[in-house]
Amino acid sequence: MFKFIPQFRNETLPRQAAIPPLVLPSGEAVPVGLRRSKRAIRTAIRIRSQDAAVELVLPERLPLKAGLQFLDSRRDWLIARLSCLESSVPFVEGAVIPVLGRNRILRTGPKPEPGMGPFRITDEAIEVFGRPEHIARRTRDGLSGLAGQILRGHVDQFARKINRTVIKVTITNPTSRWGSCSRDGRLRFSWRLILAPESVLAYVAAHEVAHLAQMNHSPAFWRVVAELYPAYESERQWLKRNGARLLRYG
Repeated sequence: MFKFIPQFRNETLPRQAAIPPLVLPSGEAVPVGLRRSKRAIRTAIRIRSQDAAVELVLPERLPLKAGLQFLDSRRDWLIARLSCLESSVPFVEGAVIPVLGRNRILRTGPKPEPGMGPFRITDEAIEVFGRPEHIARRTRDGLSGLAGQILRGHVDQFARKINRTVIKVTITNPTSRWGSCSRDGRLRFSWRLILAPESVLAYVAAHEVAHLAQMNHSPAFWRVVAELYPAYESERQWLKRNGARLLRYG
């Protein structure tokens, strides 16, 4: 499993201990969720960039009061970070969307040329045709299809290299991971990977295929990843630096 954003869960709080929202300079109130974690050794604050959600993560036995005090001490910093988040980019005429590491302009129209389908990518543009209310869905569908085509190619190549069987590759829109691998050989990937350079797609494919040999993140697992994709560390760091930006689109 290859996580990129923690899943957000809410804990029911006593009435007197409710976490007040963060109020941005624009007047927008951002709610704060709470999660208890058995693995956490210290209090943490997470910001989910695609929708500016905030989560307070507490070690399982830490008193809630201590967590709220920590949040209050970071309130000004949080407000500054949330105020600086880039706005979302909807799939509409004129939107600039990165595809495989290259920015392209979304162009729309009512009908494609004879013999063309409703979705096409050129060197400079993404061309999507149909009624305005269908454009966003058709853009996502087209990008998902392209992501699936490229990822399946990498998966097949890597699986053959380590003599493993892949039962199925599925492209989805997960909220907490770039990819995942089940023990029976079913791999899932986020369609948003198509917004990254192709080398990043290759790395994520190698990462998930490596789980067919090692269902963990042990040193043995990373040796398999390195066997499949030797330059994986640079692509891994690219995702850490830029992954949140991919969530802005659509």
